[in-house]
Amino acid sequence: MFAVFKTGGKQYRVAAEDVLKVDKVKGERGEIVEFGEVLVVGGDSVMLGAPTVAGATVAAEVLDQGRGGKIIAFKKRRRKNSRRKRGHRQEFTLLRITEILTDGQKPSKVAQPRPKRTPAPKPEQAPDDAAAAASEAATEKPRKASAKKPDKTKSAAAKAKKSAAKGRSAPGKGAKKK
Repeated sequence: MFAVFKTGGKQYRVAAEDVLKVDKVKGERGEIVEFGEVLVVGGDSVMLGAPTVAGATVAAEVLDQGRGGKIIAFKKRRRKNSRRKRGHRQEFTLLRITEILTDGQKPSKVAQPRPKRTPAPKPEQAPDDAAAAASEAATEKPRKASAKKPDKTKSAAAKAKKSAAKGRSAPGKGAKKK
């Protein structure tokens, strides 16, 4: 079952157990909040609202209240020596959808406890597997040490010799003399 509801001027399509970030709504962490402006309820049969579905609500648990990243509003009017810099952080609420209710039902006032996830037990490696892993590590190609590249800069003596061969004066001595 899914629903489309409206809050904060935006519409959200949700299903049970979805986690979403909406504009700030009143509520403390762990509290259940209701959204009555439900536009569509879907599932086996779809109910469209005109503009809302009568008696339908979406219940959600407040996970967190927070503020988003900083947005800088900088305005500059060129050649007028006028600049304005203003920062803004939008407040949001993190929600987990608990129930989608129809026919005027009321949500449960207490959030249902989340089942604890237990990590899957790791199968222990057999001694043969450990030996195979060690042999793979031994067969890897060793990395070559990077050889230093020879310095490509020419010495001052080599430059002077080359320029003399072309009939020029030594570097830094001025113009060519005849």
